[in-house]
Amino acid sequence: MRAFLLRRLIRTVVVLWGISTIVFVVMRLSGDPIVLILPPDAPTAEVFRVRREMGLDEPLWVQYLVFLRNAIRGDFGQSIHFRQPAMAVALERIPATIQLAVAAFALAVVMAVPVGIVAAVRRFSLWDHLGMFLALLGQSVPTFFLGILLLLLFAVWFPLLPIGGTGTPAHLIMPAVTLGAFAMASIARLTRSAMLEVLSQDYIRTARAKGLKEITVILGHGFRNALIPVVTIMGLQFGTLLGGAVVTETIFAWPGIGRLAIQSIFNRDYPVVQATVFLAAVAFVAVNFVVDLFYAVLDPRIRYE
Repeated sequence: MRAFLLRRLIRTVVVLWGISTIVFVVMRLSGDPIVLILPPDAPTAEVFRVRREMGLDEPLWVQYLVFLRNAIRGDFGQSIHFRQPAMAVALERIPATIQLAVAAFALAVVMAVPVGIVAAVRRFSLWDHLGMFLALLGQSVPTFFLGILLLLLFAVWFPLLPIGGTGTPAHLIMPAVTLGAFAMASIARLTRSAMLEVLSQDYIRTARAKGLKEITVILGHGFRNALIPVVTIMGLQFGTLLGGAVVTETIFAWPGIGRLAIQSIFNRDYPVVQATVFLAAVAFVAVNFVVDLFYAVLDPRIRYE
């Protein structure tokens, strides 16, 4: 078990290093933030002074080494736009993103798992066709289109919900549905596939032959053994919800790290972009690390792979 944990931990560190490096390079290629900080007629001496204060006068490899040294300590520098530590700015937005991601994930799981189970048990029935049609629709409709459609329906034409922002549970409904739609569809389809594979196994027929109740056969013997692929997609989707809510947060003016990242990219605020992407990567990797551990609980054989 220790070797299993050590391998996963090493992979986690390598992934975080790789993501941080890619973001560092891409942000340097996006343009010079000095042109956004100083007016166009700023004296050359002032440009050089600001560039020196920000460390942008050093060679790229020197900037990278300084970035790595500071990042290990959790220091991503001073925000160019907010004039505060970049990590502090990003951490202020984390609670809002977690709130939205958890709500969207809970909605997706509560809706998708029963749909997938019923679709598998009642294969080729009306419930199966209806459930898979909705799942296909959820995977096909772009997030931005669904968000705008919900705004038109429930905030403009029928003003039942607030149009954006945060503060009350009502503010959370449309963003959670928009963000969770794709995850809901993916989990439902995979749950159905996993259940169909399990329900054709011999031990399911044996359980039925022993006279067990159908609900016990389906949930106790069927769904339990179909959990590994379902847990996999749940972990991936939850990690994606934590780090990929950029479109949803922008549409509904939700004050999370996704919206902050977009604003910082437009402002060429290198430190904040690096801090937000790093936090999103940590969240995604941490969720998948927990899923790996859960695999070992569900199937002890995985510990020795």
